[in-house]
Amino acid sequence: MRVVFFGTPDFAVATLHAICHSEHEIVGVVTAQDKPAGRGLKIQGSEVKQYAVDHGIPILQPVKLKDADFIKMLIQWNADIFVVVAFRFLPYEVYSIPPRGTFNVHASLLPQYRGAAPIHWAIMNGETRTGITTFFLTNEIDSGDIILQKEIDILPTETTGEVYTRLKYLGAEAALTTLSLIAQNGCKPMSQNQMEAKKIKSAPKIHPKDTLINWNSTAKDIFNKIRGLAPHPGALTFFTNENKKKFSVKIFKAAIIYEKNKEKAGKIITDDKTFFNITTKDFQISVHNLQIEGKKRLDIIPFLQGNKISNYIIIA
Repeated sequence: MRVVFFGTPDFAVATLHAICHSEHEIVGVVTAQDKPAGRGLKIQGSEVKQYAVDHGIPILQPVKLKDADFIKMLIQWNADIFVVVAFRFLPYEVYSIPPRGTFNVHASLLPQYRGAAPIHWAIMNGETRTGITTFFLTNEIDSGDIILQKEIDILPTETTGEVYTRLKYLGAEAALTTLSLIAQNGCKPMSQNQMEAKKIKSAPKIHPKDTLINWNSTAKDIFNKIRGLAPHPGALTFFTNENKKKFSVKIFKAAIIYEKNKEKAGKIITDDKTFFNITTKDFQISVHNLQIEGKKRLDIIPFLQGNKISNYIIIA
């Protein structure tokens, strides 16, 4: 089939690459506009754009998806189907263009975790299973009829970054299988309303308030938050030092120490040389990798060599 691909970040490139090396033909790519990035804030194209440029694929970067000229160009590409991976919400005027429909590759087992950050929220909520869902687009976000799903286990210590990598390639597999099903008229979509779901959990964009650690929570909940927010944006807490200066600290890697606390939650326990633990509602969190505001991210022993952490107090 002739395919137009919609996507922006690195997660989408794996699927674009897979389709480019399949029996299907990518006739064009739609991606986000170039924007400033990096320390020098140089204008850069998305990862999907970079791939398309390297492979000589025509590119569109619309500001408004309902723009008449943009829609005219899409129609002229004469695609059979549109494939969407990690792109903004498409209006009916766009997703209804191709005769074989438009499907999305989403990094959760829908109807659970609809939204922009499904991997983060699944891990923060302590899920042990996740996966990829392909579904036809409708006027409601992540709510269209499901074509297929592929599941994986979330391992007990895995971070969002690690699961992201596995789902990136699983998504590419799912997209190719979905294209084959549609091309061979073997697709039997199922309404999400027919699927069993005790309580629908959403996956909205991660906001700063979502990253803040509550040390009065259980160690397990805090551990899940830390790995769910690693490597980006990082689980956040605030300290003061002996000079009463307040600064933020991001924790990227940790473990649970299953020893009952004698201290109240949020107390630092350390020898200032080899370990840095923080008490919680029940057990302790052993901090293994962190970053103080304005400084480099470090593992715990190099960090302790330059910081006497016993002088610090957690304030949030």
